Amino acid sequence: MSRTENQNCDDSEMNAILEAAQTGATNGIAAVDAALVRFPQDARLHFLKGSMLVGEKRLIAAHTALSKAVELDPQFHIARFQLGFFELTSGEAEAALTTWRPLRDLPKGQYLRSFVEGLENLAADRFTECIAALREGMTQNLENPPLNADMQLIIERCQEVLTSGGETGGEPSGDGAVSSTSFLLGTARRPAR
Repeated sequence: MSRTENQNCDDSEMNAILEAAQTGATNGIAAVDAALVRFPQDARLHFLKGSMLVGEKRLIAAHTALSKAVELDPQFHIARFQLGFFELTSGEAEAALTTWRPLRDLPKGQYLRSFVEGLENLAADRFTECIAALREGMTQNLENPPLNADMQLIIERCQEVLTSGGETGGEPSGDGAVSSTSFLLGTARRPAR
């Protein structure tokens, strides 16, 4: 078996790629592409590329890269979460729910499970339940603070909807109803890190 088929790039090369990304997405994407020539099976590289492509609004290519990361490593939970989040914000709620299904089996107390629960509630326009689950996930998440910031943005938007639309059983009432897709499309989106 050849080295390129079975190994990931080493930590020093990954750090160099991340440094290149700090100088601009174009440099970061070029660095990832160069590494992918040698390490095409490294799911982390595909995830990193997909995340940078989202930031560049190259959405079709981003979806392809994120999907490849999950295909190569189905247990790469943050990549699976990001792919589902991307699908949800692209108006593909059913695809997101399917992508996230394995994350629902994570142990109670795992932040990605709570975030998925919250976003599933959002997809069903259950804003109060969404807020509760996202807050729970934020208290559990000690390893990915930027993701907490993204979830806080969603919480703030949910609170705005609930305040402006009233609340009936956790839902906005009457003309204040907002679909989860239009809600999320109006929310700033950054790739999970």
